[in-house]
Amino acid sequence: MGDLILFGPERCVACYACAVACMDQNDVDPSRGESAFRAVFERESVRGGQAVCDYLSVSCMHCEDPYCVKVCPTGCLRKDQETGMTVYDHSVCIGCRSCAQACPFGVPRYNDEGRLLKCDGCHTRLKAGYEAACVRACPHGALSRVSKEAFALSLRRKNEAIMLNLYGR
Repeated sequence: MGDLILFGPERCVACYACAVACMDQNDVDPSRGESAFRAVFERESVRGGQAVCDYLSVSCMHCEDPYCVKVCPTGCLRKDQETGMTVYDHSVCIGCRSCAQACPFGVPRYNDEGRLLKCDGCHTRLKAGYEAACVRACPHGALSRVSKEAFALSLRRKNEAIMLNLYGR
C-alpha cells in the first residue's frame, strides 16, 4: 500500500539538513542555479505578545491519486505500488509540461533538456530498506516515514479519543 513522509512542524528548527540531504541524494548543483526538491520555509508571527517563527519543510506531496500522473501522455509519471511514491522516468518525458500545469502544488520542474525533475521520495532507497534522504538527515525527527495503515490507525485512535473527551462513553 505504500508509505507517507510526514512533517511535524513542532520539531522543525529550520536547520535545512533535509534540503541538503536531498541535494546530495539527487546530485543537485546550486552553482548551476539548481535547488533541492525539498524546500524549507520560515514564517514569523506574534502569539501571546511574543514573536515566534514557524517552519515548514515541503516537497512533492506524493498524492494518493495524482493529477500529474493522470495527464502525462507518455506514462513518464506513475505511482510506485510498493513505496506509494510518485515516481518518474525522465527518459520518456517529452517536455510537454502537462504535469506542471496539473500539479496544484507546483512541484514538477525541468532540466536544461526540458525533461521532468521532481522528488521521487527516494523510492530506490526505500526499496533497498533505507530511509528517504530527508528523513534520515533530520536531526530532530520533524520528518518521519510511516505506513499508510499505521497512519490511518493513528488517526482513528485520535478521533476516538476526541469523541470520548467530548461526549463521554
